[in-house]
Amino acid sequence: MTLHYDVDAVVLDIEGTTSATGFVVDVLYPYSRSRFGALLSERADDPDVARAVAQVREELGEPDADNVRIEKALNAWLDQDRKATPLKTLQGVIWSKGFARGDLVSHFYDDVVPQLRAWHAAGVRLYVYSSGSVAAQRAWFASSSEGDLLPLISGLYDTENAGPKQEPESYGRIAGATGIAPDRLLFLSDRPGELDAARTAGWHAVGIRRPGEPYYERGVGDHAQAGTFDEITISTTGSTT
Repeated sequence: MTLHYDVDAVVLDIEGTTSATGFVVDVLYPYSRSRFGALLSERADDPDVARAVAQVREELGEPDADNVRIEKALNAWLDQDRKATPLKTLQGVIWSKGFARGDLVSHFYDDVVPQLRAWHAAGVRLYVYSSGSVAAQRAWFASSSEGDLLPLISGLYDTENAGPKQEPESYGRIAGATGIAPDRLLFLSDRPGELDAARTAGWHAVGIRRPGEPYYERGVGDHAQAGTFDEITISTTGSTT
């Protein structure tokens, strides 16, 4: 069954939606874990690193926490798959360098890139909203096996510039930043809490359900669902199809 939406823009989650969660957990997480210590010691003066370190100390309630303590906290949050902004910032710094060096190549499901190109060519604006940092998102879309996909993307949002993904206010901020009315935005995600928040904010929302993904068995509640991006058609005519 094909889903039809008349919208001006599609906002994309990454893990479980455009890309396999397994790649992030099995490849990217260990890559960052093995490099936290070096990053903290070698790039302490980097503004992004310094800001993230200050946020870790604040979250721990330990203003004097040293690099060893901070690295321990980062690894604990990684084990918990916690969407902590400073963790995502530091991962983004590490991954950006890894992608730039060619150590890493991002993963996209086979149906995703052709559909993103088709939507873009049809005049649909594409945005990303992920718990991963904007820096990580930029590196991810620039480093696919299909080449640099960043020219397809109109904007990138994370928990720092938009807010938590399960809060409707975050989707309101994105709508305001893009200048697009909420009912002209479509959000694609595999997580029901995020879909709920987007719908509460007045967006359209579709759950992406891919076998093998962590949220597949849980389902997407009462949201419309698709197994692949090519089950979704978009028009920008201003009238419902």
